[in-house]
Amino acid sequence: MVSRPLVPPERAGHAGSSVGRRTDYSGAIYGSILAASVVATAGTTGEYPRLQLMLLLVVTGLVFWATHVYAHLAGERLVGQPWSWREIRRIGVHEWSIVEAAVLPAVAVAISPLLGLSVGAALWLALCVAVAQQVGWACLGAARAGASARLVIAEGVVNLTLGLVIVAAKVALKD
Repeated sequence: MVSRPLVPPERAGHAGSSVGRRTDYSGAIYGSILAASVVATAGTTGEYPRLQLMLLLVVTGLVFWATHVYAHLAGERLVGQPWSWREIRRIGVHEWSIVEAAVLPAVAVAISPLLGLSVGAALWLALCVAVAQQVGWACLGAARAGASARLVIAEGVVNLTLGLVIVAAKVALKD
């Protein structure tokens, strides 16, 4: 997942400077929360076969990615103007991190048998990976945007809190 400046380079300050630049990790953060939610929800229905959980993570990521692409296209549409393939591709690439965020939790599930983990433990591993990457992307985005250490920590705490709400929901619904 790459930070993408949202401000054209000519308006982003002098060369090599981060002044006036923005980083966008929103898709990665959102996708991580989505992956955590999928894992937590799957865990409430009993033991899921690993392959089904991996497919559920990836397919859900793809569906939400397509939904975000469509929502951006529909929301940014100029009256009477058709969508161009260039615009569809631009938004699709920008939102792709939603899908990418499902990959590490799915990999965690895939390698769980190698670690000797039960399916239930694999769910917890995938959930921890999703929450950890959510916190990591939030902190990285803040740091790359030039935030102070205090703000980077605040970003991490906010995202950890959001992730822990999902963990608490999983525990409350069924461990």
